[in-house]
Parts: sequence; structure tokens; C-alpha cells
Amino acid sequence: MEKVILVRYAEIHLKGLNRPFFERLLVSRIKQALNPVQASVEREQGRIFVYGIPEEQIAECTDKLCRVFGIHSVSVAVCVEKSWEAVREAAIKEVRPVAETAECLTFKCFARRSDKRFPMTSEQICRELGHELLEAYPNLQVDVHHPALPVTVEIRQSSAFVFTGEILGAGGMPVGSNGKAMLLISGGIDSPVAGYMIAKRGVMLDAVHFYSYPYTSERARDKVIELTKIVSRYAGRIHLYLVPFTEIQMAIYDRCPSTETTVLMRRLMMKIAERIAKDNGSQALITGESIGQVASQTIESLCVTDDAVNMPVFRPLIGFDKEEIVEKAEKIGTFETSILPYEDCCTVFVPKHPVTKPKLDKLRESEALVDFEPMIQKAISETECMDIG
Repeated sequence: MEKVILVRYAEIHLKGLNRPFFERLLVSRIKQALNPVQASVEREQGRIFVYGIPEEQIAECTDKLCRVFGIHSVSVAVCVEKSWEAVREAAIKEVRPVAETAECLTFKCFARRSDKRFPMTSEQICRELGHELLEAYPNLQVDVHHPALPVTVEIRQSSAFVFTGEILGAGGMPVGSNGKAMLLISGGIDSPVAGYMIAKRGVMLDAVHFYSYPYTSERARDKVIELTKIVSRYAGRIHLYLVPFTEIQMAIYDRCPSTETTVLMRRLMMKIAERIAKDNGSQALITGESIGQVASQTIESLCVTDDAVNMPVFRPLIGFDKEEIVEKAEKIGTFETSILPYEDCCTVFVPKHPVTKPKLDKLRESEALVDFEPMIQKAISETECMDIG
């Protein structure tokens, strides 16, 4: 009896004639996630099966698959020949580890029979299998409404599969099915979550980070690299662009109105990010802003920031409060890294009384006080690119 991983997808089912494209892309993402394990990944009637994983690596590979966008859930199943004896034997063996350690355990049998040539109907399989399990383990009890242990049999064209559980995956769409965007990633809580949410919709990610050495430390830089690595576990390979921002930030601080420094800084960041994005095939920018969270995230400030670029700007957290963002950060594993006490350049030069309702004409005038173009070109030329994931 061979152990296999059965992969289910949900939203892809709605894609009609385009569904094969999404299925092939999901298979490709599965293979990338499992690398270097040389597994065989096969599609069959609305399911994807992963064969050939050494049993000692099943748990690790299952965990990796649960982070692949496009996967609704996975089950570790036993693959057996399509005979009642083989199905019965496999089910009894799969239930044993749980049944023998519980005083009383509720269960329910489920059956799906896509191969109608199998001599038993789904109802017959459930009834007979339930009887066999009750005979084998007297401590089991049937509960058709809320079973603690679902025991499932799938009779398919190639083989029969038996499994006792289902692990939820990340959901969404396969990365690469909906274009590419550039994430402005800081060392905070919000931007990694924003990148995760856009990648979940099938968008490939690149990322750009602005640092202000020596005002920000190497540890702050390392923190951003680690956050990008965590996001890449879901989003796949990410090119991280590290942009030196000290000269631009000091020019803003020295020569522009102090109340406007934060918004001006954001405008310059967006301009640089847009240029890097265009040079590398990204079609939009992503930020972790939400309305009203800080002074630079009022509607007026966001409008002034958007004026700096021509690209669409995606803000998936725009209506979230901080508690909701923290909850998502904890779920995807970025929170503990995000709260490490290493400041980024967004927090180093924060004015005491920042403008909350900036006027676009006034901000353009303030920006025109400095010739930023040579500094922008220099920052881009000195940008370091890292391949993460």
C-alpha cells in the first residue's frame, strides 16, 4: 500500500474552458514547492495526486503543499487496488493508530465512486465499511452529524484511495495566473501581510525595500530579508530590491517643510518603486496601508501619494484594523519577525506634527524645492537585488 498525497482545489473549478491552464500551473507550483523531492504529480478528474514521496518526508511535504496558493485541502491517503478486500484492509489499518488510543471515538464513512464499474455503490461502501470498522474496534461509535474521525474512500479510474482526514490549504489561485506586482516591504507588520494577500490571488511578487544606512542597522536589513523569505514560502521566488534611501531622505529632511516629510518620503519611494517595477515586468505596486492607521494613511495623504505614480496601487489592507492585520500576520508566520525592535527608514525621521490633510499643489511645490532626479537615478543604480525563495 503506497502513501500518496491527494490535493483538492476549489476556485479553479469555476474557470470553465480555461481550467486546464490553471490546473497545469498549479501542478507546476506543487513541483516547485516539493523540490528537491522528486515526486510524481498527476491530474485526474478534479484531483491532483502526488506519488513517490518517501514516507518519512510525507509530513514535511504536506506542510509545504498547504502553503501553495490554489490548494483548498490535502489528505494523506493510501493507494490500493480497486477491490473491496483491499479497501477494507486499508481502512482498518488507517483507523488503527487513532482507535487504539481512544476510549471512545465517533466516526463516519464517506465514499465517492467516480469509476461506476466498481461493483458496490457509494452507499454500500459506507454501510459495509462502517460495519467492518465497528467489528474491528468496539470503542468506535457512528456519528453522522459531527464525527471526530471521517473515513473516506475514493474509487477512481486508476486506483482506490483511503484516508482519514483533511488538512486545509492556503486557498486562492496559483501564483503566476494573474500577473506580477511590486511589493513595497518595510520591516513592519502590515506590508508582508499585504504581499501575502495579493499573492493569494495568483499574482507573482517582487519586493522593494528602502534603507537609510547608518540610521538603520544591518539587523533591520536582515529582518526584511527574513520577512521576504517567509512570504516566499507561499508566493514562491521573490526578487528583493534593496534601495539606499539616505541621501533622498536627508534632502527631504533638510530642505522641505518638516510637517510634510513623511508624505514626501512616500512619494519618492513610490516613484523609485514604479521605475524598478516597470524595468522588471511588474504591472502594479502593493502597499500595506490602511485608512487612518497613521498620519500618512489618511485619504488625503493616500491621494497625494498615488499622484506620484501612474501604476495601479493595490492596498489589500485598506479596510482592516490593526488587530485584524496582526491576526493574519500570526497566521502566516511573519508577526514574530515583524515586531523585532529594528527600525526601518519609515520610522527614523518621523516629524513631531505630520500633516494629515496634505494639499496636492502644496506637496508638489515642496517636492520641487529639491532636484531629486539625480538622487533617484543614483539610488536605482546602487540598488542591490537578492533572489529569495
